[in-house]
Amino acid sequence: MPDTRHAYSAAVKYLLDLFGQLPGIGSRSAERIVFHILKGDRAEAAKLAAAILAVKDQVRHCSVCFHLTEKDPCDICANPQREHGVICVVEQPKDVYQIETTGAYAGVYHVLLGHLAPLDEIGADALTIDALVSRVDGRDIDGKRLVREVILATNPTMDGDATALLIQERLARSGVMLTRLARGLPPGAQIEHSNRAILHDALTGRVKM
Repeated sequence: MPDTRHAYSAAVKYLLDLFGQLPGIGSRSAERIVFHILKGDRAEAAKLAAAILAVKDQVRHCSVCFHLTEKDPCDICANPQREHGVICVVEQPKDVYQIETTGAYAGVYHVLLGHLAPLDEIGADALTIDALVSRVDGRDIDGKRLVREVILATNPTMDGDATALLIQERLARSGVMLTRLARGLPPGAQIEHSNRAILHDALTGRVKM
């Protein structure tokens, strides 16, 4: 596909380049976004710019769970109705949003802010694993452990599984119960179309009827 950016003014080309650097935005999508902005009035563009700046200025990571929030601690960590003895460990803040949409989980979270990725030189020190260990080691004034279960909800990938294994090793001496999200055959799937990994997880994660 020929590069048509040379036909645009410097300001338009610069904006095209910026949008084109965003994940999932190709040159065509960048053009559609830029032309939408150009067709709109200045007030609309100003609102978009202000919203972007507000996100950068006001949103930060919760000091407890590292989820995205505008106040510290976040609404989930500050909610006394949540089950604070159960921590679900996820890789990214977007995973929290996804799990919350199910309405099936009432505990709290811990966001790792990534996963182990040796090829990208991302090791354990780049994640929030140390903070997780500290949370699990926390006790009340009577010396009773505050956390009773840690759910490992890293992505079912090689890097995600490696991250979960490291966390399992780090928490081995804590005595806390470690669980992971069930994996296996999704509803409507056929066994003949399932790969070996899916069938393995379906068998080992089977439940009593």
